[in-house]
Amino acid sequence: MPVLTRLIPSPVVVDISRGATDRLAGLLADQRISASGRLAMAISNGSGRALRGKLAPVLPDADWYTVEDGTIDSAVRLADAIRGKRYDAVVGLGGGKIIDVAKYAAARIGLPMVAVATNLSHDGVCSPISTLDNDNGRGSYGVPSPIAMVIDLDVIRDAPVRFVRSGIGEAVSNLSALADWELAHRVNGEHVDGLAAAMARTAGESVLRHPGGVGDDEFLTVLAEALVLSGIAMSISGDSRPSSGACHEISHAFDLLHPGRRALHGEQCGLGAAFAMHLRGAREEAGLFAEVLRRHGLPVLPEEIGFTADEFAATVAYAPQTRPGRFTILEHLDLSADQIRDAYADYAKTIHC
Repeated sequence: MPVLTRLIPSPVVVDISRGATDRLAGLLADQRISASGRLAMAISNGSGRALRGKLAPVLPDADWYTVEDGTIDSAVRLADAIRGKRYDAVVGLGGGKIIDVAKYAAARIGLPMVAVATNLSHDGVCSPISTLDNDNGRGSYGVPSPIAMVIDLDVIRDAPVRFVRSGIGEAVSNLSALADWELAHRVNGEHVDGLAAAMARTAGESVLRHPGGVGDDEFLTVLAEALVLSGIAMSISGDSRPSSGACHEISHAFDLLHPGRRALHGEQCGLGAAFAMHLRGAREEAGLFAEVLRRHGLPVLPEEIGFTADEFAATVAYAPQTRPGRFTILEHLDLSADQIRDAYADYAKTIHC
């Protein structure tokens, strides 16, 4: 008997709406995630702490844990702190760092994890990956996906608009990552999971083609859905391939080479995606990427985030070292820093035409 279907790891709850946090306690009880209300709430000193005053009265049996930073050490400390206390679930309430710490801590002690995102800066909100700082820079750790996703549009509006813009760059970069995946299939025979690719492509296209902006609830909903879909696509493929290619290699290179000057992850990924599309000869697509990124207030040139053309060329040349074994347009072309500098000069001229 052939296997005709497959199980897809995905959240049992996805609530993207205004006032979603007001319904958090009822949602968790109704879905039997936490009928008792015994929750370990992981929060930051920023947006999470601001929401604690609002949520604590409706979650009287929850315990609150402040997470200092997005390091592997913080994740291990959180896991040790909540171990053995008979919680139903761990709730990560905050931005990407807090959610990544909570995902790792929950996985370490075998509890389900609920993500309550306070910004839309990247697709880690629903992914099976925790990106955490460690002694060697930054690492990606495989974890179960969140069992529930809650995104309150009222809370998202209160976050700095730059975080929303970062999420736009992250979502749009899916399309460049997919082009890299397809390249790896053609050149090296790498398997492409069609369902994961379809979901990641739908996510990227929905944001790229949407006429709205960061001030529209409709656009914010589409962006939030796109980031959730990207996370599920990664769960289906079993790695970050549907959403991570040359664009992310470039972003990781910025992080490693210039940790004190790096921009937001999605800002770097959007810029990296537009340049990667140019490198693969897709000039029209690169121009469209740049046009959409500009419309939303995102950088399309490294100078717009404080880097010179020479620094950008050196960063792109280093980028393949950030993901050994991953094949993208950067590995395929294997350009020197001088060749990258020439390609960048052509890119900058092209997108200004």
